[in-house]
Amino acid sequence: MNNRSRAWIRRRLRSLVVLELFNIPLQAALWFGVTGFPVTAANAVGFALFALFLVEGAAYWLAKLRRLATPGTPLPGLRVFAALRVINVPVLAAGVLFTLWATVSDPGRGSVPGLCFALFAVLEHVNYFHTQLMYDTAEDRRNLRENGLRRAHLARDLDRAKGRAKSRLGAPLL
Repeated sequence: MNNRSRAWIRRRLRSLVVLELFNIPLQAALWFGVTGFPVTAANAVGFALFALFLVEGAAYWLAKLRRLATPGTPLPGLRVFAALRVINVPVLAAGVLFTLWATVSDPGRGSVPGLCFALFAVLEHVNYFHTQLMYDTAEDRRNLRENGLRRAHLARDLDRAKGRAKSRLGAPLL
């Protein structure tokens, strides 16, 4: 990897860290401030799950950035990420079930946003720990069309740590 591409990757990783963290107060201000959704238990639980996964994502990109500075070393925090992949599942299940119960019990502005946030958190978990769902660059989209869905970057790092890397998940999408 040449210095130019290494510099681009560093900038990209820094921007991902900043954007993930910036999205927490931005989304809170947008949904609870501008839009005026009430801060109910359901909405707070859903938003907390959403924010938790943004923090986990930022931590992962920061770990990748740190590893870039010291090539050949293991990903910092790899054991923590491996534990989070397992711990997140019951946390998400509890949060989704609670927000779903709140939405069924009293549908409306006090519960539906919380359920939406919780479901988005599930997508973020999948995006980071299993299958890449976010394809935000032209190269990513081209790769998606040509090769189909692929393992998430963090999932591949965790697989590599176990000695089994898988990068592709299936047929190309047309």
